[in-house]
Amino acid sequence: MNILVIEDNSDNLYLAQCLLQAHGHTFTSACDGASGIAMAQAQAFDAILLDIQLPDLDGYEVARRLVRLPDWARTPIIAVTSFAMEGDRQKALAAGCKGYIEKPINPDTFVTQIESFAREKNAAS
Repeated sequence: MNILVIEDNSDNLYLAQCLLQAHGHTFTSACDGASGIAMAQAQAFDAILLDIQLPDLDGYEVARRLVRLPDWARTPIIAVTSFAMEGDRQKALAAGCKGYIEKPINPDTFVTQIESFAREKNAAS
């Protein structure tokens, strides 16, 4: 899979990169919402991993903008966030995310979770 990761924390980005590449996935990153949206407009991805707490646009707004792009309504956007209070999952899903993974991520299940959301996209196509 070709995955876009929109994440501003270099440690989180490094961990995601290591795990994704170890499972044979390609990886592109953006450190803020505006850059992530621009990358999504320029290239097709199989999934987007989206931090919610970004320095410019919050992840909810990024998700809302991404799902309005042509051909992006079916691309799974997966919130990967430390926001884990009651209602945070529902807020991410309402913004357009198809999945939700809490930080700190579990390295043993992280990639499997992402692959599961991508399979759901392909099954719905």
